[in-house]
Amino acid sequence: MEPSPRPRVAVIGSGGTISSVGRNNLDIYEYLDHSHILEVDELLDRVPEATDTADVVPVRFRALSSSRLNPSDWLELNALIHDIVTKDPVDGIVVTHGTATIEETAYFLNLTLKVDVPVVLVGAMRPPSGISTDAHLNLVNAIRVAGSSAARGLGVLVALNDEVHAAREVTKTHTYSLRTFQSPDFGMLGYPDPDSGLDLYRRPVRKHTVETPFDVRGMDSLPRVDIAASYAGSDGTAIRAFAAAGANAIVAATFAPGNAARDAVDALAEAREAGIMVIFSSRAGSGRVLPREKLRAEGIVAADNLPPQKARVLAMLALTVTQDDGETQQFFLTY
Repeated sequence: MEPSPRPRVAVIGSGGTISSVGRNNLDIYEYLDHSHILEVDELLDRVPEATDTADVVPVRFRALSSSRLNPSDWLELNALIHDIVTKDPVDGIVVTHGTATIEETAYFLNLTLKVDVPVVLVGAMRPPSGISTDAHLNLVNAIRVAGSSAARGLGVLVALNDEVHAAREVTKTHTYSLRTFQSPDFGMLGYPDPDSGLDLYRRPVRKHTVETPFDVRGMDSLPRVDIAASYAGSDGTAIRAFAAAGANAIVAATFAPGNAARDAVDALAEAREAGIMVIFSSRAGSGRVLPREKLRAEGIVAADNLPPQKARVLAMLALTVTQDDGETQQFFLTY
């Protein structure tokens, strides 16, 4: 029997720790302030094992810390992925990315891509120049997953630390730990093992990619959505400032299980009266904000179990389709 042809995987570089070079091999935390960031082809040159299981096509996009990426970069990345899939018969796509915002980029792509090839975002907690770096194996594993037929139909994935997670569910939980990325409510999907590419144990059930109404191709900007945190003694100052700055929606990072700070309630009501959408998420990190009768009566959308940063992503996209609170609430229960 002839061996199966090697998968063809495009690797798009956007920077981050996985592409950073520190001052020495013990620099695994101050490199953020001093490092040089490699382009994706330069990174791949340091990891020759990345080409062992796939034909790899490097694609330069950005060489930045992910704290510098913004929604306009998401739109350009979305367009680039569609362009690659249209013009090049790739079997999968990997995006190298900084861990600070990888979950937001991944969820945005999970909601907006209209492609059927696996898309895997990968980062690292230690730079490739650092002792005990996770960058090299994370990259190899992401390429394995992207080239695996088992990854098709799962939506956008995030692969780090020998685990594969769904974009909607994964979040960063620790500042430095290699095991920082977790899916708090449901757990990982599987392992990026060398024998299979992806050893899958469960599938995400929320709709994604080609199943969503969010098609941002041709857009050059997204509606402004801001996040206002609730904490003991917080008031409406930030909410009113966001409204004055032109926010189309405000995500309230409420006390669990979905209550805003007392002195912020009036400001949120003012925002609703001004036509600004209000979404209640929870600052707890897991668990749902339920669409209670009181919230529905006040025209407030409940974010289900999306944390504030991901509720913001979905709100931005919902506003490209509708201004209706009820329809937006259904989006939060569907995607």
